[in-house]
Amino acid sequence: MRAFVIHGPGDAGVAEVPDPVAGLGEVVVAVERAGVCGTDVEFFTGEMHYLGDGQARYPMRIGHEWCGTVVATGEGVHPLWVGRRVVGDTMLGCGHCRRCHSGHQHVCATRQEVGIRGGRAGALAEKIVVPVTSLHELPPEVDTTAGALVEPGGNALRAARAALGEKGEGRVVVYGPGTIGLLTAMFLRAAGAEVHLVGVTPESITFARELGFAAEAAPPSSPVDAVVDATSDPAVPAGALELVEPAGRLVCIGLAGEPSRIDSRQLALKDVTAVGILSASPGLEAAIDHYAAGDVDPRPIVAATVGLADLADVFAGRRPPGTGPKILVDPTVP
Repeated sequence: MRAFVIHGPGDAGVAEVPDPVAGLGEVVVAVERAGVCGTDVEFFTGEMHYLGDGQARYPMRIGHEWCGTVVATGEGVHPLWVGRRVVGDTMLGCGHCRRCHSGHQHVCATRQEVGIRGGRAGALAEKIVVPVTSLHELPPEVDTTAGALVEPGGNALRAARAALGEKGEGRVVVYGPGTIGLLTAMFLRAAGAEVHLVGVTPESITFARELGFAAEAAPPSSPVDAVVDATSDPAVPAGALELVEPAGRLVCIGLAGEPSRIDSRQLALKDVTAVGILSASPGLEAAIDHYAAGDVDPRPIVAATVGLADLADVFAGRRPPGTGPKILVDPTVP
């Protein structure tokens, strides 16, 4: 089959690789759509820190946002899985440790991450092999475009819920109108929150406004109930802590290339709840439900859908025309 392989920083392309075979408890999925994520870009450039600490190594087959149809099953998997449209969890815990048994397999110390960590090949390919336990079935109402956005949607939904807290309402600022920031804003709006987006580029601010959001280059002048940092700017958390109301919430889902610093005295004296979001795992099923119900439609954020052969250009910054932040891949395109 054809797959996108990264051999080293800036050295990548489509290669012929052996057809995958499902092992015990696994399935083979024909990939219909896959998303390009910022993490994928970091593997292409060599900046991803997993490469430095040995959790990942070249050559790599990346891609962790995907949807497709099960085409084969391994030993121990019911054959009725064949033909089902599915998405899969990125985080694959060992299944035996305390974290896995408590439902937190996404922070298992020895987890694999599809297309990211532990040598598990990713979905920027014609087919992918994953454990059947990682699958979530897609209803007919969720098409292939939305299906490929379930994984980032699960992350965004968790960020939105953390920002809203127990009240389930409020005035929220989201820094970073990229894929995760926009999806977080969509889930917040669906819950009835007042949402303000803060962006850097005029293009991103304009696009957020086209989606119906209040968006500016600076945050509102008055305090807010919660702030979500969906950026890679290490300075944002400190500014967010200044902005949030006492007893409010600070949600960090973006990852900066260097440590972010905040004054923990201010965090305590303002009684602010700070939450970190790592994974979509606990939010995947609910994200599918929201998409199926039409409460949130993620499809407008997609700028273009390309083939595997176009990926090296995309990772090198030569994006196809389109105003949204997200690029999807159709691996069936020659």
